[in-house]
Amino acid sequence: MQHAVRLALTTLRAALRADWDTRAGALEWTCWETAEHLADDLFAYAAQLGPESPPLDGDVPFDCGTRRAGGPAGTLFADRAAGPRGLLRVLDACGGMLTAMVRTAPAETRAHHTFGTSDAEGFAAMGVVETLVHTHDVAQGLGLPWSPPAGLCARVLARLFPYAPADTDRWETLLWATGRGELPGRERLESWRWHGAVPE
Repeated sequence: MQHAVRLALTTLRAALRADWDTRAGALEWTCWETAEHLADDLFAYAAQLGPESPPLDGDVPFDCGTRRAGGPAGTLFADRAAGPRGLLRVLDACGGMLTAMVRTAPAETRAHHTFGTSDAEGFAAMGVVETLVHTHDVAQGLGLPWSPPAGLCARVLARLFPYAPADTDRWETLLWATGRGELPGRERLESWRWHGAVPE
């Protein structure tokens, strides 16, 4: 988890002077909103693991809202006055929170997620997927190169996307599995989901 966030931050810091209000790749959100959404996801995953008795029937009930119609719903928002550098500091902090929760949660911990009740390892994998694909979205919008390590992609594909082909490029396969790309002989996915439940 920590490795994925650090790779993302290294890439995104190259665009601190760019226009973060430009559209993030194929999303309807801006680069700012997408990075903010990513930070919020990591925060939410950490929060699910945080209670002494994590919820199995729903999310920890933080208030959630949007900043604009059509924008992503979130629990936390970065201070616009802090600029992109501050936004990335928020992302760094939320990644650190999830990393800490994953490292300290007991092995038997289970918590609710819409795509299946999961353990700390599962929430870490979800956080990595969110980090890799949303960094892809933002990097596209900002004109930055982004190609995460195959090993990182392979681990999350194995945990969360058991239906994904195993004989294709790992990064291209993760993009395909999350509706962001095509693979030879396979149509682009119009809808997708991962399998967050703990493997039996």
